[in-house]
Amino acid sequence: MTTKHGSGEAAETLEELRSRLPDGAVVTDPVKTEAYRRDRAEDPDAGVPLAVVRPTCTEEVQEAVRFARATGTPIVPRGAGTSLSGGSTAQDGCLVLSLERMREITVDPVTRTVVAQPGALNGEVKEAAAAHGLWYPPDPASYTFCSIGGNIATNAGGLCCVKYGVTTDYVLGMTVVLADGRSVALGGPRLKDVAGLPLTKLFVGSEGTLGIITDVTLRLVPAQRAPQTLVATFPTLASATDAVLAITRTMRPSMLEFMDGPTLNAVEDETRMGLDRDAAAMLIVQSDESPDQAAAEVAEITRRCEAAGATEVFSTDDPEEGEAFVAARRLAIPAVEKKGTILLEDVGVPIPALGALVEGIAAISGRREVVVAVMAHAGDGNTHPLVVFDPADPGQRERAHLAYGEIMDLAVSLGGTITGEHGVGRLKEPWLAGYLGEDVMDLNRMVKAAFDPTGILNPGVMFAQPPRAHAR
Repeated sequence: MTTKHGSGEAAETLEELRSRLPDGAVVTDPVKTEAYRRDRAEDPDAGVPLAVVRPTCTEEVQEAVRFARATGTPIVPRGAGTSLSGGSTAQDGCLVLSLERMREITVDPVTRTVVAQPGALNGEVKEAAAAHGLWYPPDPASYTFCSIGGNIATNAGGLCCVKYGVTTDYVLGMTVVLADGRSVALGGPRLKDVAGLPLTKLFVGSEGTLGIITDVTLRLVPAQRAPQTLVATFPTLASATDAVLAITRTMRPSMLEFMDGPTLNAVEDETRMGLDRDAAAMLIVQSDESPDQAAAEVAEITRRCEAAGATEVFSTDDPEEGEAFVAARRLAIPAVEKKGTILLEDVGVPIPALGALVEGIAAISGRREVVVAVMAHAGDGNTHPLVVFDPADPGQRERAHLAYGEIMDLAVSLGGTITGEHGVGRLKEPWLAGYLGEDVMDLNRMVKAAFDPTGILNPGVMFAQPPRAHAR
C-alpha cells in the first residue's frame, strides 16, 4: 500500500522537483490542473492532484518517479485522457504524470518499425507510417485523439482487429521507467526474440500499474488496400448475430462491426445519412483483398446475410462511400453520449455466444427500464454496451448501475470477459477478483508487488488500495 506523506510535506519539496525539470514542466495552478483530474470516464469522485508533471523525455519521467518514491506520492500516468474505464483519474495528493508532450515519432522503413513516444496519437503514427507506404493497423474508434501510450496501457483493439489483431500484436519493444526510477529497455526492432521472460508483453495492458512507458517500438505492415464495403440491416438481433456466425465460420473480413437499434438511431440523429431507424441491427463489413477477391468475398457475405434474414444489403467499392459508413460507426459512442449520462461497458464473449449476449443485454435493458445501446467489434465478440440514464433521477441511476453489473455477470456466465480492450481501470476493479478467481488474482498481486512494492503507480487501478465500495 502506498505510504503517502502529507500533501503539505510533498508540496514543500515540489520546488526541488521543479529545479530538476524544465520551466513549465510542473504545474500546480488549480485552474490548469483541473483539466487533468478526469478522463473520458468522467468519474465524479476524481481527486485533486498535488501537481501535474509534463515531461518530454525518459530522464524527466525518472526525476518525477524518484520524487514520488521519496515522498510516497501516488503517480497517475496520463496520455490523452481518453480512458473509458477511469484508468487515468486523479487521486487526492497525487502527481498526474501527463505524457502529452512526449510526441516524437521515428519510422524506419527498412525494418518496418516505428519508435513513438507515448503521447503521440494513434492517428499521428498512422500518418507517419503512411508517408513510407506502411500501415499501423490497431484502429480504435478514437484513433484521431487517443494516444499510443494509452493504447498500450489497455491493449487497445478497434475496428480492424478482426483480421489484423490488437495492439500487443504490434509491440516489439519499449523503454520503461520502473517504480524505483530505473529505466529499462525491453525488446527492440526484431520480429523474433525469446531471450528471457516476455516482459515486453507484460507491460501491454498493465494500465500504468507496473511502470511508465516512455517510448515503444511498433511493427508496421504494408499499406492496406482500398477496401470494399457492405452494409446489411436486420429485423432482429438474432438474425444479425446469426449472420456474424455465418461470416466468421469460414471467412475473415477486414472489418465486421455491429450497431443495434438504439445506436443506429443515435447516429442517425447526428448524421442524417438515411440509416434505417426501424432496423434491430446493422452490420458494416469490409474486405481489403485484391479487387477480384474482395468482390467475391463481398458477394459471399451478401448471400450469408440474406440467408440469415437481412432486410437490406448494400455494397460499394467507392472508398468515400464506404468510409461514410465507417465514420458513422466511429461516431457511435459520442452520439449515444448526447442522450444522457452513460456507463460504458466493454464486455466480450466467444463469437458463438454473441447472440446470447446481445439478446441478454436487451432483456436487462427492458427489465431495468434503462436504455442500453450496443455497438460491437462483432468479428471478435467484443461489445460496447452503453447504459444511458438521467443522473437527476435517483431511481434511474440506481437501475443503470444494476444493469451495468448484470451485463458483466452475463458476459462472464457466457464464458466471456469483463473487458476486451478498454481496461479495468477504476470502474471495473470491483469485479476483477471475481472474474479472475482467487488464485489468478493472487498472481496478479504478486506481479504488482514485485514491480511496485510501495504501490505508488496508479493505485486503485486493477488493485484497490485500500478496497472501496462501489455503487452497483
